[in-house]
Amino acid sequence: MDVEIAIKLVLFVLLIAFTAFFVASEFAIVKVRSTRIDQLVSEGNVAAKRAKKVISHLDEYLSACQLGITITALGLGWVGESTVERILHPLFELVGLHGQGASIISFIIAFGVVTFLHVVVGELAPKTLAIQKAEQVTLAISGPIIAFYTIMYVPIRILNGSARLLAKAFGLKMMSENEEVHSEEELRMIMSDSLKGGEINPSEYNYMNRIFEFDDRIAKEVMVPRTEISSFDKTVTIQEIFEQMNIEQYTRYPVYDGDKDHIIGIVNMKQILSEMIRSEDTRTHEVERYVQPVIQVIETIPISDLLIKFQVERIHMAILLDEYGGTSGLVTIEDIIEEIVGEIRDEFDADELPEHHKLGEGHYNVSGKLLLSEINDILGLTINDDDVDTVGGWFMANNEEGVVGAKFQYENFVFTATEINNHQIVRIDVLKVEKLQEESSSEEEEN
Repeated sequence: MDVEIAIKLVLFVLLIAFTAFFVASEFAIVKVRSTRIDQLVSEGNVAAKRAKKVISHLDEYLSACQLGITITALGLGWVGESTVERILHPLFELVGLHGQGASIISFIIAFGVVTFLHVVVGELAPKTLAIQKAEQVTLAISGPIIAFYTIMYVPIRILNGSARLLAKAFGLKMMSENEEVHSEEELRMIMSDSLKGGEINPSEYNYMNRIFEFDDRIAKEVMVPRTEISSFDKTVTIQEIFEQMNIEQYTRYPVYDGDKDHIIGIVNMKQILSEMIRSEDTRTHEVERYVQPVIQVIETIPISDLLIKFQVERIHMAILLDEYGGTSGLVTIEDIIEEIVGEIRDEFDADELPEHHKLGEGHYNVSGKLLLSEINDILGLTINDDDVDTVGGWFMANNEEGVVGAKFQYENFVFTATEINNHQIVRIDVLKVEKLQEESSSEEEEN
């Protein structure tokens, strides 16, 4: 083997290595998580600082990678095929192949060998490595790729500028790390994949899904309705309040002047208990002297805005007003937090039933206050009524009897009122038609 062929073989190997470097760089800087790089930067990792520079200017460094791949590919075509062909040609002459036939066969073999090495060693293997080890590869290549970009700055700027003009002509924008955002649906898909892969647990997955739904909820959808508000007139004495507390053990109660449409504030039972410890005379005081301010907002306020209001004003209860200025209901900070973490029960909620309870396959017992959107999710229905928000309201709109046992069928489910309080549907039994038919058949066989 002469010196020229040896030099070209070394050059060929170097070009393959450079191709692998630029391919790995391209895939790694696109795949790496910027949040992880930010974390490493905050920890003082020097390589991460260089990596941050690269992923923050994705257009420029992707162009550098593409330029490097193109240059090495051209070099491989120039050096590789002629070198392999020169090595093979004498071998063909030894076996009796001469002239044009030997040249064609050696060219075909040389082209195949160079293409194989280029694709497998120069592209596919480094691509797989970069995807699986994006963070490590990015940290390793950030220094060299910055150096290459600096050396080739002028050609890269010219190529990038030309690409931007062409993209602009087609109404497109160049990629930028700062513009890389995910839609809500994409984030849900990412979380779903993370759940399947064991990266997050079901509780975390449910919390995140609830947060996405959080901004879509308004206060009216989570409120305690006016009819269920436990409140006191301002002239009631502390002794009378404690008698009421034996029935409903809350910490805060709204106080009204005349009726519930004129709520003037709230009382905190902790404060009153503290006053009673100081003086027994407190029992005869009217509750008005202990009233504290309460937040009053329109019932359509988003619960995210109401939560901020709670935090700013440090008041944990809000009175909701309807469009006519009357009291629609109330919301506590617990009601809002439950929209994220699920139902919160304390020692006084032992007899409280969940909003929906599965009794069996195709059989549910639900609260009349359950939202139509939630019953749709549970049963896979498409109930849509602009006039009402809850299952109880929808039931009354479809069945005006308003008595226990009243029922009607919607699609393949039968809805039956099982508990009513002052014309309000409290609980509803929901049974799939197929299950109802099975139960009827069983009863007939028994008879």
